[in-house]
Amino acid sequence: MKTAESFFNWAFRTRANNVIKLAGGEEMSPEKVFLSFCSHDPALVSYGPAGLNASIKGVGFMPKPEYLEETLAAYIEHIKSWTPDDKTYSQRGLELLIKYMYGEEARHRIDFTCIGSLEMAKKHSYANYKVNPEATIIYYQPPAISYELRGKMEIHDEMDTGKREIYQQFLNAQHDVYHRPDMTRWLKYPAYVFRIEEIYDNCVTKEGFGTKMIFPY
Repeated sequence: MKTAESFFNWAFRTRANNVIKLAGGEEMSPEKVFLSFCSHDPALVSYGPAGLNASIKGVGFMPKPEYLEETLAAYIEHIKSWTPDDKTYSQRGLELLIKYMYGEEARHRIDFTCIGSLEMAKKHSYANYKVNPEATIIYYQPPAISYELRGKMEIHDEMDTGKREIYQQFLNAQHDVYHRPDMTRWLKYPAYVFRIEEIYDNCVTKEGFGTKMIFPY
């Protein structure tokens, strides 16, 4: 049985390499950029009161718990520096992402046991995960790459708990560190933290077609 290293190399490094290239001003064809989003936009599958459901959502890895506060503080400092005429905001944000998440020297900071996402619709997925945390995540990149993750979904929502939810703040901040920020909407978007339990290689290869991988590797 092979380890899940190939999944993490694909899912994490694809995103990291794109951030590094973008920060360095390297030109990438629209086709390669769009294809690379397959490692960022899988389908999240749920089952509960809203029925069997699959929804495409943006996901990403996060820092290990001991690095969350430090990274969040750096993000917020950057976000608060934004002004409407700021022409370098996104570039500075990319540099922060490289420093704290995607650069080679930051790899030891990444928690590869879970994946985070934001819930912006609060409809079918949200209703299901509130009742049933069982979840599956399906990645697919044409023509042959596919991975399936199984595990449990946590919802971090300050509107529900009434207390500070660091994952909710972090994932909203990670979105806003590059895009035009709006901290007033952070409470509207709960965070999902998917705890990985199993990984399957669904690639169209001799070793794939639903082969369970060793995790953690």
